[in-house]
Amino acid sequence: MTAVATVFDTAAARRQMVESQLRPNRVLDPRIVAAMGDIPRELFVPERLAGVAYVDEDLEIAPGRFLMEPRVLGRLLEALDVQSTHRVLEIGSGCGYATAVLARLAARVVALEVDGDLATRASRLLSRLDLNNTFVAVGSLAAGEPSRAPYDRILLSGAAEDVPEALKAQLADGGRLAGVFLRGGVGKATVVERHGQAFGVREVFDASTPILPGLTRARGFVF
Repeated sequence: MTAVATVFDTAAARRQMVESQLRPNRVLDPRIVAAMGDIPRELFVPERLAGVAYVDEDLEIAPGRFLMEPRVLGRLLEALDVQSTHRVLEIGSGCGYATAVLARLAARVVALEVDGDLATRASRLLSRLDLNNTFVAVGSLAAGEPSRAPYDRILLSGAAEDVPEALKAQLADGGRLAGVFLRGGVGKATVVERHGQAFGVREVFDASTPILPGLTRARGFVF
């Protein structure tokens, strides 16, 4: 009886997340809604936080590392417009939750993580969910993963103070990057689009999420 109740509770929590956090905030793409309504988010947080895995706030999964709140992730994915043919690079994958969601949307997902322990956990969880179109790499988040570039889409699973030139270089022509960028201490979810050697930038909504390791602004940088 206990096991049945637990399954019911997590399924109900996912439905509540969709109805109270995603749909009211214009996350309407049925593929995103289906993926986030299906992926067991509780697997990707420490066991002590499993009961609050679906709350509308960032959850600490390791010292200084956070799982982005569902609303922000959902809206970033809407802005990113991932198609089934796309190759996607995720920056700061943590334990792999956003990777799992992206795997349901894209042809291939490369998840880059700087913390080896988190990367190992992400690989294990993605394998457990049979998401075989994913690859987890370990390395500097600012450097990206050039060996598998170019990417049609790049998602930052956390905040940054600038867009590293390496990530812009790894974006395919016509490609799109989305993340939360800090402007004067205020977080703005932002989309960067590449057109040849030019890059268009547009802010899409206000958002707040912790900054990713190594993605602080270089001295004298101007966005």
